[in-house]
Amino acid sequence: MNDTIFHIEGLGGKKTLSGEVKISGAKNAVLPLFASTLLFNGKVSFTNIPEIEDVHRMLELLEGIGVKYTKSGTESYTLDATRVKSTKIDHEIAKKLRASVMLTGPMLARLGKVSLPHPGGCVIGARPIDIFLGGFRKMGAKCTETGDSYVITASRKLRGAEIFLRVPSVTATESLMLAAVLAEGKTVIRNTAMEPEISNLAEFLNRCGAEINGAGTARIEIVGHKGPLKQNGSQWPAIPDRIETGSFLILGALCADDLLISKCEPKHLESLIVSLIDAGVPVEVGKNSLRIKGNGKIKNNKFRSFNITTHEYPGFPTDLQAPISVFLTQSGGEALIFETIFENRLGYTGDLVTMGAEIRALDAHRVIIKGETSLKGRELYGPDLRAGLAFIIAALVAKGESKIHNVYYIDRGYESIDVKLRSIGAKVERI
Repeated sequence: MNDTIFHIEGLGGKKTLSGEVKISGAKNAVLPLFASTLLFNGKVSFTNIPEIEDVHRMLELLEGIGVKYTKSGTESYTLDATRVKSTKIDHEIAKKLRASVMLTGPMLARLGKVSLPHPGGCVIGARPIDIFLGGFRKMGAKCTETGDSYVITASRKLRGAEIFLRVPSVTATESLMLAAVLAEGKTVIRNTAMEPEISNLAEFLNRCGAEINGAGTARIEIVGHKGPLKQNGSQWPAIPDRIETGSFLILGALCADDLLISKCEPKHLESLIVSLIDAGVPVEVGKNSLRIKGNGKIKNNKFRSFNITTHEYPGFPTDLQAPISVFLTQSGGEALIFETIFENRLGYTGDLVTMGAEIRALDAHRVIIKGETSLKGRELYGPDLRAGLAFIIAALVAKGESKIHNVYYIDRGYESIDVKLRSIGAKVERI
């Protein structure tokens, strides 16, 4: 982790940014795609891969267990897991990367054993691993815990099972689905997450020989494949990052006059788009683009507040909860934010208060935001990936200069965010 700082000159509420932002590949699509290469013998190639910290850490984890990889061009990678032998996931990296837990399913299916620490990542609340362990036990594995580590073993090939997820966890859905691809017989997973990244993963695996039905619904059925998969066709593209898309859409509503967001999938963000349009934001929806046009020229342009309850897809994304809170500080009226996914994800609101926002905490999951407040630049310390991005938005809205520390967190999920911001006229310097 480094001590890089963003120095940002605020716009003081003016909507002057303009230009085009191209959305990168989705972090939450790339990580499970990379994990899935453990189910293959031979090379597997992907494109539209963002240059972000989480991708680099996942590659380090895979390299540590024997996966070879090469990069071609600016956004394409080829991975080869033919000689994977190690069953131990690097503890130091895994403690910092929650997505490391996605390796458990394919490693267990491929090698019959996996050792890992309790996975880490952003400090945004408890993210229990018991959902994974319960599913693996149903498939015939034994799970033991020693200190802060877990050892999962399967004395024979995993077998298909009926699994019900206590909560629709994305990473549990993906890891169990990957494990089931090489298991004996049929696996049915119910109450699964329905995020687009899961559908993208299943579509790729099916093209390579897997038999997965129902991805994108609450019930997924997997018929086990008798041998390793083999890539069919050309490089597989990761889908556009819907959270980056949503973040720039919120930023554009607050700070841009004319902003084109290209290479995105608007259908993956319907809850946010509908909310912003209803609030009065001039959003034009294209097939693979979003545009905010003439935003700074609308007379009496005061957006209306709205309440937000975060929910699993297709509901309002918890990963956009922090950015939308900044939008609500600039909207008319009061708004309630109800965070239903993580219990510590509203802690950043105290920093927005120091900038001038009027936010009242009701409990660990709910805050009330009173809108149309003037924000002032401050020195801020990003506590996690998404709150760090929200601080960038708040700093651009604010009057005066801001410094944002812990840029590493932001770099984990947003590719060249400062470069993209400067390309549309924002004054952001990486120190």
